[in-house]
Amino acid sequence: MNKYYISNIKRPFLIAEISSNHCGSINTAKKLISMAKKYDADAIKFQTFSPETMTINSTKKDFKIQTGLWKGYNLWELYSKAQTPLEWHKELFEYSKKKGIVCFSSAFDETSVDFLEKLNTPFYKVASFEMTDIPLIKKIARTKKPMIISTGLANLDEIKLAYDTANKNGCKEIILLYCVSSYPASEKDINLNNIKKLKKVFNCKVGFSDHTNDLNIASAAIAAGAEFIEKHIALENQKKGFDIKFSIKGKDLLNLRKNIDKTYLYLGNKNFVRTKNELKNKKFRRSIYVVKNIKKGEAFSKINIKCIRPGYSVDPKYFEKIIGKKSPSNLNFGSRINPKILKKILKRKFL
Repeated sequence: MNKYYISNIKRPFLIAEISSNHCGSINTAKKLISMAKKYDADAIKFQTFSPETMTINSTKKDFKIQTGLWKGYNLWELYSKAQTPLEWHKELFEYSKKKGIVCFSSAFDETSVDFLEKLNTPFYKVASFEMTDIPLIKKIARTKKPMIISTGLANLDEIKLAYDTANKNGCKEIILLYCVSSYPASEKDINLNNIKKLKKVFNCKVGFSDHTNDLNIASAAIAAGAEFIEKHIALENQKKGFDIKFSIKGKDLLNLRKNIDKTYLYLGNKNFVRTKNELKNKKFRRSIYVVKNIKKGEAFSKINIKCIRPGYSVDPKYFEKIIGKKSPSNLNFGSRINPKILKKILKRKFL
């Protein structure tokens, strides 16, 4: 299963991230899973943590969020409300399996890895804010399962350390997700050329974790080389949720699916190719035709041959080579210069 979903994908792999948009309701979480399946996501993703694995219950200034979407929240309070309770996980994993959609999770600490191993998660995600947690990277890598590493905030040296650590500790399938860790992310900060840079430097599969409110950016990421798209999701008319302001709602997930698939289709083959369907139209090119009757032994000139449409005769690149040569046979108005005749004409040059 792991090999199929990570290494041998046939289209962009779309990850629907529930995060905290279940709003404390397991039934809402199940509705989000059903929606993700209905609108053709490839996988559903949870977040596995509890407040005590994320922070401490302190009211000191350090632990209070000063800016951004969650301004004013104490970290303990935020994670208490945003968590997907551990006791839900087994039921949600089983529900996902029943619905026929792959599910996995972000592990936020080493105990989360042990917990997810018991649920037989097919692969792991490392969140941007945890990608510098080297012990966590090692722990996940030693499961030998594929690892998706989000790279928000990180410079290339930090990404290299995480990547090399995963690789050296047994993870042979590593996907890097380019990410801008702002919520929501501003379009002017996106810089999708970073996707190309990651592919070049690390020579691995690269994706894009999309925190914007623009459906077109994911398609642009595919055009830049991304093969995975992660997007937070919410129900069609959902109003509440800690991540609601950068989540895609309802049928927009299907529109996203269609858009990234179209872009992937447009990219086509990695080599320079022309399709059979296109090449059928070579007949509309120009080629060399007889435009005035020519007798055997008569010289070809700009009066009796021309480069015209259609393209059934020989290529115009031979036109200047033919001019002045003698015809090996009688040729009538509208006749082609076929390859056999061309060979005889050009051979005269060497006699």
